[in-house]
Amino acid sequence: MKRTCGLLIVLAAALPAVAAAQGYTPTRPIELVVHTGPGGGNDVLARALAAMFEKEKLLPVRVQVNNKTGGGGLTAMAYVAEKKGDTHTIALFSGNWITNPLVRKEAKVTIKDLTPVVRLVTEPALIAVKADSSFKTLRDFVEAAKKQPGQLKQSGGSITSRDNVVRQLIQASSGAQWAYISYPGGGERIAALLGGHVQMMVIEPQEAGEHIRAGNMRVLAQIADKRLAGFPGVPTLKEAGFDVPVVPQIRGVVAPPRVPAEVVKYWEEAFAKLVKTASWRKYLEDNQFEDGFARSAELARFFDQFAERMRGILKDAGVKVVR
Repeated sequence: MKRTCGLLIVLAAALPAVAAAQGYTPTRPIELVVHTGPGGGNDVLARALAAMFEKEKLLPVRVQVNNKTGGGGLTAMAYVAEKKGDTHTIALFSGNWITNPLVRKEAKVTIKDLTPVVRLVTEPALIAVKADSSFKTLRDFVEAAKKQPGQLKQSGGSITSRDNVVRQLIQASSGAQWAYISYPGGGERIAALLGGHVQMMVIEPQEAGEHIRAGNMRVLAQIADKRLAGFPGVPTLKEAGFDVPVVPQIRGVVAPPRVPAEVVKYWEEAFAKLVKTASWRKYLEDNQFEDGFARSAELARFFDQFAERMRGILKDAGVKVVR
């Protein structure tokens, strides 16, 4: 009897440790950090994720989006890095979280300082003009830029964003020159195009969709290896006569530094369930995304591979790399 009681006491004392080892469950709203303002690619995706998690009842708490704009992602990255060990904060990254520190000495944080969680999507992009633009093809725009160096304008994000890298590559291959106007968020970039303040922009299908359907934008080319199902009549860059690298875009989730392994595991499983839902499959189809789901270990390796690839592309585009 004494032996049995002693065993029960030992087991009871061990229960909290066993429970902790079994995993983590959030107990308050999750802060989902994005670097874009309202209407930007990561903001749109983040709000869609929050809605899908709620609809599919995959989390016991709500997800709240927190826009930390500035520095082409550097502000958001620094904010997340300061929240060491925070188990209720995650962030949605995109390719410029990897590329910006490659060209900016002032960057105090790189993607490697954060905790990889999952990669979600890879996505193509579109080159679009206002619907009433005189440019019917990308070649029309480029030829006009040759005749008027620096006079035509493109709206975009940071200098290391896909927007500008694509511009640099096309300029280098064609000899054309046009101006690049940087805006903090996708909403401002789109407004600049629709307001006639710029003549062209690179835009993700999810951002462009409603404007294309409403007849406000026209697509000249696709930044993709093959034509998207939603734009079968629009040529890829190569088909349009510009044999330049297809600059990749990826989006996924990271957490602050020093987050316990059980927290990473929790989010891996939560997102693994989400990407199997009908809601997610419809979202991919509606926005012309490609499924790029990868778990933490694979994502960590991908960060290194992506950074190396982008170093080469940035150098080809004439951008100075400092890391």
